[in-house]
Amino acid sequence: MDKLIVHGGATLRGSVNISGSKNASLPILAASLLTDKEVIIRRVPDVSDTNYMVQIISALGGEIERSSGTVRINNKEIVDTAPYDLVRRMRASICVMGPLLARTGRAVVSLPGGCIIGDRPVDLHLRGLEALGATTEFESGNIIITAPKGGLKGAEVNLRGTHGPTVLGTDNVMMAAVFAEGTTVIESAAAEPEVEDLANFLNALGAKIEGAGTRRIVIQGVTSLGGTEHTVIPDRIEAGTFMAAAVIAGDGVVLRRVCREQMVAINHIFEICGHKLIYNEAGDIVTIHRGENPIGAEIITAPFPGYPTDMQAQMTAVFATTPGISVVKDTIFPQRFMHCAEMKRMGADINVDNGTAIIKGVKQLSSAPVMASDLRASAALVLAALTAKGTTAISRLYHIDRGYEHIDEKLLQLNAHVERVKE
Repeated sequence: MDKLIVHGGATLRGSVNISGSKNASLPILAASLLTDKEVIIRRVPDVSDTNYMVQIISALGGEIERSSGTVRINNKEIVDTAPYDLVRRMRASICVMGPLLARTGRAVVSLPGGCIIGDRPVDLHLRGLEALGATTEFESGNIIITAPKGGLKGAEVNLRGTHGPTVLGTDNVMMAAVFAEGTTVIESAAAEPEVEDLANFLNALGAKIEGAGTRRIVIQGVTSLGGTEHTVIPDRIEAGTFMAAAVIAGDGVVLRRVCREQMVAINHIFEICGHKLIYNEAGDIVTIHRGENPIGAEIITAPFPGYPTDMQAQMTAVFATTPGISVVKDTIFPQRFMHCAEMKRMGADINVDNGTAIIKGVKQLSSAPVMASDLRASAALVLAALTAKGTTAISRLYHIDRGYEHIDEKLLQLNAHVERVKE
């Protein structure tokens, strides 16, 4: 098991390329199961979550070649049962359910594992698929979903959940509806850029989808799909994380391969706090300058286009050394504050109560051995360590490897003093 050693105090400078989106890559890889023609997907990040998805597709019968961020897939013949030993490792593996059901008429998928940041039920996924005519049963820890003899039928599906729309649920229903007879309308759909990227990929295969990126998606069923080549969108959460690193410890850090349109809510908070973001005309390169007199802010997470829950831990790290009082409220995953206890070990002044963190900025954090508990919490600990006095050891680095491509190498590019070692 690896851990990251961070020697605090280095000034970050230079430029780094943002990887393709992990959260877009996973459903797009799963969607390749819908066609028996070759697909080529570019800028797939080399992270453990995408590695698991590639392994799942291979176990389902897919022929896969992977090289330098490009994945070439041929799913000529596939089976309908996803292997438990792979599915249990990653929550997003649930998104093979829709394409397996659509193509084979049956999907057997274990209830997935992954993060420990709170209950994320699959009932909305199943409700959407059942609206298309599928039947579901549970057996030995597996979800078994079966299409009717005549195939799936288009329907109106409402995916509104307790904490807002479901991204993977929207993905699953959209993929299943590609082959459903007639028209499917998804109301209260997730509007995240990753959902829109999946729809663009499906349309390139020959699907007929309109409205992706809005709360209402309309799918006209088709009978077959072809092949395509597709480039995954930039990872807006990785971009936001490196923006946070830049304002914590940087001096004119440049991020390349970003998408300004997808960063609006994240950009807004940094600007409110007094930091300066300068984009090029195309909106794909941004230079970040730390504000001379930064101030705190209030964040309330919300589905896109609101502030993403996947960025609240990183901003907690920013606020830990920002003068004044800041408030972070997570309405989507109220339990997602396990990083705060570890940051308090580093001297942060944070009080968490009922899904809200109150942060009083301190002048400087100090090093301490800390432990990552989930993907974004681990990123927050790395950020906090960049300016902490002394050397911080972050254990359970496998959490950060789930979603950040070679984060230690990218930080080294920016002049950070970090090293990956075996525990």
